[in-house]
Amino acid sequence: MLKYEIILYWNNEDEAFVAEVPELPGCMAHGADRETALCNIKEAMQFRIERARELGRPVPEPKSERLMLA
Repeated sequence: MLKYEIILYWNNEDEAFVAEVPELPGCMAHGADRETALCNIKEAMQFRIERARELGRPVPEPKSERLMLA
Protein backbone atom coordinates (compact mmCIF):
# COMPACT_ATOMS: atom_id res chain seq x y z
CA MET A 1 0.00 0.00 0.00
CA LEU A 2 1.13 3.53 -0.70
CA LYS A 3 2.37 5.43 2.35
CA TYR A 4 0.24 8.46 3.11
CA GLU A 5 0.46 10.71 6.12
CA ILE A 6 -2.21 9.97 8.73
CA ILE A 7 -3.37 12.57 11.22
CA LEU A 8 -4.65 11.04 14.45
CA TYR A 9 -6.40 13.05 17.14
CA TRP A 10 -8.92 12.78 19.97
CA ASN A 11 -12.37 14.24 19.31
CA ASN A 12 -14.15 15.26 22.53
CA GLU A 13 -17.54 15.58 20.85
CA ASP A 14 -17.48 12.04 19.46
CA GLU A 15 -15.42 10.67 22.36
CA ALA A 16 -13.25 8.78 19.89
CA PHE A 17 -9.89 8.91 18.16
CA VAL A 18 -10.20 10.18 14.60
CA ALA A 19 -7.75 9.37 11.80
CA GLU A 20 -7.64 11.41 8.59
CA VAL A 21 -5.60 11.14 5.39
CA PRO A 22 -5.28 14.67 3.96
CA GLU A 23 -4.07 13.47 0.55
CA LEU A 24 -7.16 11.28 0.13
CA PRO A 25 -10.05 13.74 0.53
CA GLY A 26 -12.86 12.37 2.65
CA CYS A 27 -10.83 9.43 3.90
CA MET A 28 -11.50 9.32 7.65
CA ALA A 29 -12.07 6.68 10.31
CA HIS A 30 -12.46 6.54 14.06
CA GLY A 31 -12.01 4.18 16.97
CA ALA A 32 -12.28 3.96 20.74
CA ASP A 33 -8.48 3.80 20.97
CA ARG A 34 -5.51 4.73 18.78
CA GLU A 35 -4.90 1.22 17.54
CA THR A 36 -8.50 0.76 16.42
CA ALA A 37 -8.57 4.12 14.66
CA LEU A 38 -5.33 3.27 12.82
CA CYS A 39 -6.61 -0.18 11.83
CA ASN A 40 -9.85 1.36 10.56
CA ILE A 41 -8.11 4.11 8.56
CA LYS A 42 -5.87 1.54 6.86
CA GLU A 43 -8.99 -0.34 5.74
CA ALA A 44 -10.62 2.92 4.61
CA MET A 45 -7.51 3.88 2.63
CA GLN A 46 -7.38 0.50 0.91
CA PHE A 47 -11.07 0.72 0.00
CA ARG A 48 -10.71 4.32 -1.24
CA ILE A 49 -7.73 3.46 -3.45
CA GLU A 50 -9.22 0.23 -4.82
CA ARG A 51 -12.53 1.94 -5.60
CA ALA A 52 -10.82 4.83 -7.38
CA ARG A 53 -8.90 2.35 -9.53
CA GLU A 54 -12.07 0.40 -10.32
CA LEU A 55 -13.73 3.62 -11.49
CA GLY A 56 -10.68 4.66 -13.50
CA ARG A 57 -10.08 7.67 -11.29
CA PRO A 58 -6.59 8.87 -10.40
CA VAL A 59 -5.04 7.90 -7.10
CA PRO A 60 -2.93 10.72 -5.64
CA GLU A 61 0.71 9.83 -5.08
CA PRO A 62 1.91 10.38 -1.50
CA LYS A 63 3.83 13.64 -1.24
CA SER A 64 6.08 12.25 1.46
CA GLU A 65 6.19 15.67 3.07
CA ARG A 66 5.35 16.27 6.68
CA LEU A 67 2.61 18.66 7.58
CA MET A 68 3.60 21.69 9.59
CA LEU A 69 1.62 22.39 12.73
CA ALA A 70 0.89 26.03 13.48
